[in-house]
Amino acid sequence: MIPGEPDLSPSWAAACYGPGVDIGLVIFPTDRGIQPGERAREAEARGFRSLWFPEHSHIPVSRRTPWGGREGAPPLPEEYWRTHDQFLALAACAAVTTTIKLATGITLVAQRDPLWLAKEVATLDHLSGGRAMLGIGFGWNHEEMEHHGVDIARRRKVVREKILACKALWTEEEASFDGEYVRFEASWAWPKPVQFPHPPIVVGASPTDLHFRHICEYGDAWMPIEGRWPIAAEWRRLQQFATDQGRDPSTLRLGVFGPKATSEHLAQLRDDGASFVALGLPPLDRDAALATMDRYAPLIAEFNT
Repeated sequence: MIPGEPDLSPSWAAACYGPGVDIGLVIFPTDRGIQPGERAREAEARGFRSLWFPEHSHIPVSRRTPWGGREGAPPLPEEYWRTHDQFLALAACAAVTTTIKLATGITLVAQRDPLWLAKEVATLDHLSGGRAMLGIGFGWNHEEMEHHGVDIARRRKVVREKILACKALWTEEEASFDGEYVRFEASWAWPKPVQFPHPPIVVGASPTDLHFRHICEYGDAWMPIEGRWPIAAEWRRLQQFATDQGRDPSTLRLGVFGPKATSEHLAQLRDDGASFVALGLPPLDRDAALATMDRYAPLIAEFNT
C-alpha cells in the first residue's frame, strides 16, 4: 500500500456497492450500436445501477491470440475492434445522467500511461459527481499489448506499479513514484477524485493466488466472468486469502460479469456474496439493446430496491 493512504473501511465499501446485489449493464460502446449517451439515459431511466464499458485500442488482424487467450475459442466478434474510447464514452454518459455509476469493464492498464490514466479516472469521477468505478485487468491479446510496448511476461507487475502510481496521484498533494516500470518526480495532479480516497478499483481476473495477491494489495473488489470458475467457492477462498495476507475481507466486494439473467440465479449470487453484477447487452443493434433492457425490467424491480 502507499504510505499514508487511508485504509478502506467496510462502511466505505458498503457505500460504494450497497447491501444487496446491484444490477448493472455491460456493453461494448461501438460506432454501430446504441450510442453511449442514449444508452446511459435509457439505462438510468430503467433503474440500472451501473454501466460498464470494455476497451481495446485496436485488434491486430493477425489474430495470433485466441479470444480471451483460450485455445479453441470462437472467432472474435466485430465489436472488439469497433469500440469507442472508453473514457470519452463514459464522459458522454456522465453529461446526460445523474445517478448511474460509470464503470470501466475493464481498463487495459498495462497499455496505458499511468499519469494520463490517473487524470482520466479523476476527471470522470469529478465530472460525474463521484460515480466512477475503475475496473481493471491484465489483458489477454498479446499482439495488441506488444504494439503498446508491453512485455507480456511482466504485465502483471506493470499493472501493479501503474495502479499504485495512480493511487499516489489521487491521494497525495505532491505525488512521486520510483518503481521498476513507473517513475516520476514530485508532481501536482488535479482534479482529485470526488470519492474518498479514490473510485473503487475492481479487478477482473482469474482466481489464481497471484491475482488474489494483487486484489488484496490494491483492489476493492473481484469481478470474474461467470461460467469459467466456481465463483462462490473461489470467493470464499479469496476471503480466506485476504485474511492470511492481513487484509480485512470485509473491505472486499464481489461482482460478476455476464451472469445468467434469471431471478433464481441472481438470488443465488446475492446469497453467495455478490454485491453487484453486470448483465450483457447486444453491442451492434440499438433496438436489440433497448429490448434487452426491457426484458431485464422484472429483475430491476426485484433486486434494485
